[in-house]
Amino acid sequence: MGITIKNKKEIDLMRVGGKMLGDIVEELGRMVKAGISSWDIEKKSQALLQHYKVKPAFLNYLGYPCVSCVGLNDTAVHGIPSKDEILNEGDIVSIDMGLIYQGMYLDHAVTVPVGKISSESAKLINVTRDAMKAGINQAKEGNTVGDISHAIQTTAELAGFSVIRQMVGHGVGYQVHEPPQIPCFGEKGTGEMLEEGMTLAIEAMVNAGGAEILILEDGWTTKTQDGKNSAIFEHTIVVGEKKSEILTE
Repeated sequence: MGITIKNKKEIDLMRVGGKMLGDIVEELGRMVKAGISSWDIEKKSQALLQHYKVKPAFLNYLGYPCVSCVGLNDTAVHGIPSKDEILNEGDIVSIDMGLIYQGMYLDHAVTVPVGKISSESAKLINVTRDAMKAGINQAKEGNTVGDISHAIQTTAELAGFSVIRQMVGHGVGYQVHEPPQIPCFGEKGTGEMLEEGMTLAIEAMVNAGGAEILILEDGWTTKTQDGKNSAIFEHTIVVGEKKSEILTE
């Protein structure tokens, strides 16, 4: 499959599904507190999908066992929720989730604090969110994937952080992962040209320390190699003529 342009009806469906996903992830973020487990977030995710009468995008995708990805501290991406993983005051937790609404896929991720966190952790969260926003601001017709990637990388590195290079953002819509791949690093003016109607999951994945990550034996969970914290922010957007529209706000 090449890069797809979605029609008005499809974008309208993604807009409705994206609002649902935005509401779900916001509610999951509000439940985060010391003493709960990452599995509690998974169970709430399942309940909210049922409430909205939508299907999970992640469950059974290439064998993934849950509807959400939940990562604590040095878990970079694709953390598998567990009853044994308890959130403590001062942790940060990433929540990544996708859903299918009337055949259209949406993808969204945030990182939230557990109670009072260190200034360094707060900076990491804020910079990662800003890096995602910088990437989204470049997602307009006539720009390139490299413009998005460069904006994410520059924002993170100017703050003294690094971006993950082994994982990418991506197209989304007919499937949870579509072309193009959107790295968190790149050069302006390189890569695929953006066109109005493309729908993309723009994801900033930022580490407090080095860029290197390790994939654990479960085949999904990734950890920073140096044990320092990692944060994720991701929105599904539609490329416009002059600017993008966030569908998962």
